[in-house]
Amino acid sequence: MNFVGSKGSPQQIKPEEISRIIGVGENGEDREITSIPFKVGDPIKVIDGPFLDFSGFVQEVKNEKQKLKVSVSLFGKPTPIELDYLQVELEK
Repeated sequence: MNFVGSKGSPQQIKPEEISRIIGVGENGEDREITSIPFKVGDPIKVIDGPFLDFSGFVQEVKNEKQKLKVSVSLFGKPTPIELDYLQVELEK
């Protein structure tokens, strides 16, 4: 196994790359993780992707992946689909 770098030797990681990986901002403070207001049972509307304008209910929230498992009605049957947070909004 070889390292990626010049002539098979490892290259040093820059401090700004390390900060980006561990989630520390430029001023040394931790980056705020955006809180998404979805919870199981919430009614949602799909605003992006192949299921655009479908409505459904949140079945599962995966915060670490920023994804939701949503149940939508497809051909009259409830169908579970997985969507990104940015593809849905809370239905009013």
